[in-house]
Amino acid sequence: MMLVEVDKARYRQHLNRVIAVFLASLALLSLVSGQLLIALFGNQEVVSGESTGNLHLNFFGVLIGFGICALGLYQQRHKAYFREIYYVSRLKALQNRIYRKFKQIKQAGERNDIDALTIQVFYFSSQKLVYLLDDNTLTLSQVDKELEAVKARIAELGLNTGPEDFDELLLEKF
Repeated sequence: MMLVEVDKARYRQHLNRVIAVFLASLALLSLVSGQLLIALFGNQEVVSGESTGNLHLNFFGVLIGFGICALGLYQQRHKAYFREIYYVSRLKALQNRIYRKFKQIKQAGERNDIDALTIQVFYFSSQKLVYLLDDNTLTLSQVDKELEAVKARIAELGLNTGPEDFDELLLEKF
């Protein structure tokens, strides 16, 4: 996966709209499907102030609403409007995969393994990109330090590798 510049304003605007539509749709679909399930299978008898015992049907209504909303997002993921959102979500998923193996990657990098150093420079560069997009400036200085340390290590070894040299297949080594 290549690192791509993302227009932060457009990304945030699209993400906020998608979240708002998702939540509104989830609420509406959950209510409708829950009421439909109660009408079809529920206990209609209401005794003054007592529970009707339809909690499980409301819960299934929420699950149905969530499933429909998730399916809708999944089908829209390749549309132009979702381009940045989908790219960043895939990038975050890849960062998770790297993070789970990071201990071994870091140890290999200390042994001057070029693949490990390539993964590290990609990882910290991608973290910097995502942190800037999400306004996570609290830990940005630490990411910058780590990135500069890896770049210095690469330069010290006389290697010519950067985030553009990263390939997901490198992770299979670790």
